[in-house]
Amino acid sequence: MYIHIGEDLNIRAEDIISILDKESANQSPLVNEFLNKQSEKVINLSKNPYKSVIITNDKVYLSPIASGTLKKRSNQMSIHEF
Repeated sequence: MYIHIGEDLNIRAEDIISILDKESANQSPLVNEFLNKQSEKVINLSKNPYKSVIITNDKVYLSPIASGTLKKRSNQMSIHEF
């Protein structure tokens, strides 16, 4: 299944490693270090300040969609798979 993460981009749910809200990402030194090391793989999908960070195997997305909304979308996908 695919999840819409912003700006007409859908990614496979199984490719998502983690979804973090902006506040958690900014407060964690480990996440900041990770994002700095992965800077060439970071894709900013937000025209305004981003609301969540989506980590996949290949890329890191800065999404304009809140992490709670993305979680709801992934839960809805899981229900529809059965």
